[in-house]
Amino acid sequence: MLIIPAIDLKDGHCVRLRQGEMDSATVFSEDPAAMASKWVASGARRLHLVDLNGAFAGKPVNEAAIKTITDAVGDKVPVQLGGGIRDLDTIERYLDDGITYVIIGSAAVKNPGFLHDACNAFPGHIIVGLDARDGKVAVEGWSKVTHHEVVDLAKRFEDYGVEAVVYTDIGRDGMMSGVNIDATVRLAQTLTVPIIASGGITNLDDIRNLCAVEHEGIMGAITGRALYEGSLDFAAAQKLADQRGKP
Repeated sequence: MLIIPAIDLKDGHCVRLRQGEMDSATVFSEDPAAMASKWVASGARRLHLVDLNGAFAGKPVNEAAIKTITDAVGDKVPVQLGGGIRDLDTIERYLDDGITYVIIGSAAVKNPGFLHDACNAFPGHIIVGLDARDGKVAVEGWSKVTHHEVVDLAKRFEDYGVEAVVYTDIGRDGMMSGVNIDATVRLAQTLTVPIIASGGITNLDDIRNLCAVEHEGIMGAITGRALYEGSLDFAAAQKLADQRGKP
């Protein structure tokens, strides 16, 4: 299982939010490219980027910072990116700039045809991001909760040809309260594409708990605040995941 460091971008800086609230941002670095290089040097095998401003604006905002990250990382590790991606031209531009996987979230829920077109146009490069509160999907930077059940949408999008599903429990994200194992497993069990867990990962116990259910189809875990605040050591977390993942 991959431990995937998160680099959330707001106004060109690396920040973390609590439950998606923009006014709760904590700045952890003013040099996102240096932060990306640090995680790669520490052994990260994938990076997770989010254009937070873009998620709220509905269009890319932090492209300059994102480009500095892909330039710094090069082809050393895959980089996945979400936030404000609403059209095929934006996807193409990001892929040309060195992003490996584009994550489509709100746009997939509000305009499923766009996700379908993206999977057809860029096979192998599209991940869907589903953020849920109490099993219901949220959109627009988590500011609106829809009536859609996360399991139902995930099964539909799997049929479109997405590479994976990033599943975030909003109630846990940035709260250092532990990952929602039960909800993550329920979703993984209904799909054949892999799940990347997100939200609430705090310490090595959370990594152990996820590794115990990795066989259900959980390929990775995104973590941000725990890494930046020091409750989770990245190298130790990835080492544990590698050991627990061995037969």
